[in-house]
Amino acid sequence: MRRLFPVTDPTPADDEGEWSLDDLAEAYAYPEQDGPWLRANMVSTLDGAAQHDGRSQPISCASDMRIFGTLRGLADAVVVGAETVRLEGYRPARAREAFAARRAAAGQGPAPAIAVVSGSLDLDFSLPLFVSPLVPTLVLTGVGAPPDRIVAARQAGAEVVMAGEGSRVDPARAVRELADRGFKRLLTEGGPRMLGQFVAAGVLDELCLTVSPMLTAGDAQRIAGGPSVAVPERFALASLLEEAGFLFTRYRRI
Repeated sequence: MRRLFPVTDPTPADDEGEWSLDDLAEAYAYPEQDGPWLRANMVSTLDGAAQHDGRSQPISCASDMRIFGTLRGLADAVVVGAETVRLEGYRPARAREAFAARRAAAGQGPAPAIAVVSGSLDLDFSLPLFVSPLVPTLVLTGVGAPPDRIVAARQAGAEVVMAGEGSRVDPARAVRELADRGFKRLLTEGGPRMLGQFVAAGVLDELCLTVSPMLTAGDAQRIAGGPSVAVPERFALASLLEEAGFLFTRYRRI
């Protein structure tokens, strides 16, 4: 059974059955605002592991994937790191009939664009993500990226977006560049190193975190890695969804 506990109303919204995709879309709707809104969607075990054997799927569940699909169905673009593309076998986002009317009403395309962050452009540009997406894939890189890899990306059909000096991508600039192209409802699904960079840059507006009722031990990555912030940034709980011990939390920047 799925239960949603809005912070302002602790009474379960639905005691009898599962939440529909429309219900989830309403619960996870982006706020109305002029500028970009960057949310992250991650999963973590009770002991802080964001992966098991290098992948997030073993610590996830069917409901987590349903919310994953809902968040994609609401986004203009999904921002993902190159390492996650390689490890998770990313494919192009697909159009889903359940979100077609909602996306059309919001002026969105049939599916979110995938925006891959990569300084080195060490990517396989023959993959479907680049050569056969429903919406052209974007590649965010720096002005110092290898010229031959920039050419390869463009030849594959990707839109190359310069979002940093040298070979590194600046998180704040990446968000601005995407917003300037009309991608304001942004979702990042990882990986941990890239999320850590967004956190350190102070550009993350919302975290949708699934807490998995599992323990893995080991030395798996946390949901965010890389540089630390000087002062921990406080977020407020916006809503909580529970099923079979899995907690689906949503936190917003205060």
